[in-house]
Amino acid sequence: MPLDQIDVDKDLTEDGQGPEMSFLDHLEELRGRILKALAAIVTLGVILFVVKGWLFDTVILGPFDEEFFSYKMFCQFSEMIGISKALCFSPPELDIQAIGFAEPFITSIKVAFIAGFFVAFPFVFYQFWKFVSPGLYAKEKKATRGIVFICSFLFFLGVLFGYFIIAPFAINFLGNFVLPRVNNIPTLASVISYMVMFTAPAGLIFELPVVVYFLSRVGLVTPAAMRKYRKHSIIGVLLLSALITPPDVITQFLIGIPLYILYELSIFISRRVEKKLQKEMAA
Repeated sequence: MPLDQIDVDKDLTEDGQGPEMSFLDHLEELRGRILKALAAIVTLGVILFVVKGWLFDTVILGPFDEEFFSYKMFCQFSEMIGISKALCFSPPELDIQAIGFAEPFITSIKVAFIAGFFVAFPFVFYQFWKFVSPGLYAKEKKATRGIVFICSFLFFLGVLFGYFIIAPFAINFLGNFVLPRVNNIPTLASVISYMVMFTAPAGLIFELPVVVYFLSRVGLVTPAAMRKYRKHSIIGVLLLSALITPPDVITQFLIGIPLYILYELSIFISRRVEKKLQKEMAA
């Protein structure tokens, strides 16, 4: 037997995994993964801070511009489905103010690193997966092939949905909501907070099919149970939509509809996983 084959066999356990690591080895591995992820976020954050003018004007405050793509899309869509100009609207004219002396500078740093995390999400998740995956069996690794791409795709899809769909409706509702003798002049910090709220939760919610996949693999979720509680899920979807969106019925339905579609997609995924597990057990 060749020498290199002997070395490989020596480093593998009976179940095909690599040698067991001590607790300190795990901590060292985790530390290295975290540092790599932070390095990517910091690097992208610095780059985005350098182009902060473009970042704020085009990206962060883009939905506050009446020339924003979504407003034209909504208007064309309403005319296409025959409801005249019901969805034709433009953002309110708001003067965004910075109260603190250093607020523009500090907010620019915060926004740059938050955006850096968004952009670096695939690499950050890759580092997390590289730390977790050695503990999986060979067949589990095979079943989760492409997980980094899938999770990254769903995350960006959710963020884009929140940015182009939820944000315009929410800005229109909140910006036009007035009280007697009260001028609505939002602060820069509040605008940033709400823009993050419109996008980040949507990105995480779009990971639902992946979560259901893993829960189905370990037997905690079954398609029969998900079908049984389908009616309850509608109530849950509406409640979740109300929690993560402003108190605007249209905005809540805009996030509720894709949530329910994701729920139905998760039932399909759970059924596929169940059939696959049954075949594996039969084999």
